[in-house]
Amino acid sequence: MDAHRNYMMRAIELAKKGIGAVNPNPLVGAVIVKDGRIINEDYHHRYGEYHAERNAILNCQEDMTGAAIYVTLEPCCHYGKTPPCTEAIIDAGISTVYIGSRDPNPLVAGKGAQILRDHGITVIEDFCREECDAINPVFFHYITKKTPFVALKYAMTMDGKLATYTGASQWITNESSRKHVHLLRHTYTAIMTGIGTVLADNPMMNCRMKGGRNPIRIVCDSQLSIPLDCKICQTAGEYPTIVACCHPKSEKVNALQSLGVQVIVVKEDHGHLDLQDLMKQLGEKHIDSILLEGGQTLNYAALEAGIVQYLYCYIGAKLFGGTSAFTPVGGQGVATPSDAFSITNTKITSFDGDILIEGTVK
Repeated sequence: MDAHRNYMMRAIELAKKGIGAVNPNPLVGAVIVKDGRIINEDYHHRYGEYHAERNAILNCQEDMTGAAIYVTLEPCCHYGKTPPCTEAIIDAGISTVYIGSRDPNPLVAGKGAQILRDHGITVIEDFCREECDAINPVFFHYITKKTPFVALKYAMTMDGKLATYTGASQWITNESSRKHVHLLRHTYTAIMTGIGTVLADNPMMNCRMKGGRNPIRIVCDSQLSIPLDCKICQTAGEYPTIVACCHPKSEKVNALQSLGVQVIVVKEDHGHLDLQDLMKQLGEKHIDSILLEGGQTLNYAALEAGIVQYLYCYIGAKLFGGTSAFTPVGGQGVATPSDAFSITNTKITSFDGDILIEGTVK
């Protein structure tokens, strides 16, 4: 069992190499083993390209007859941008398939495993499933809900402040923490903030990690008041940019579009964007994941709307004080502790004295 587990752990390790390149597809790794030896391995490199199993099979230089393949997700069985992986497995003469996660995609959903069995292949499902499931929360959410997986991210001081009483916020965390944030921006398909943050900080909202992928930038701006000369608008030709509003003004829309900004109109909810409608529209644009870097108003609105699935809370080793200084989550707040938004499956990481607490939002 230990050897089998090691092969699947290697497949998981390979799958993670696709982070930032395969969305909205899942991360998948595959390892081919024969006579107790790995004869090839590969992963899904990029959206639209061959999947992990087909890559591993096509690049294998040895006879695969009677071999076993360890794959982190159920092999696909339909024609999409690429041919079905079940077909490649069958043609290669592989006799045993170890599957980690089940694929909830209605086009697969058990059909891949059944096709393999129908061709006389031994299929072991749910092998190291918990570990395999853990690498694809974004895919599982998006393929079943059709809306983006949203992760709320903020940095605060040890006394819970987003900024000083003057509004100054750079920097709360150290360089190591900020480097990790850019890894997140590389990982998530889009990054979202509110107009308040744009007006206060004039951010770029790009990824400054070497070799990183720049996320699609989304600004929540119900009144379409974003300045044309802000950094986000001025660089919209370089970085994909979406501004979501409730009240489009044709002259402003035309001006934004001339800069390369895409403007989408969202339903209104008590004078603000209907965030659930926004998520639906973004999901239809194949945006599977969003890193939410908003201010306290948008952060609370997102939690209240039920669109947040995950939390990254960076804590800088500083104290700001100030009764009027902003905190990460504003709004009316909850009435009693029992009404709180709960964070489960928490994980704590240290970055040279800073702390990152992350977990699932319930």
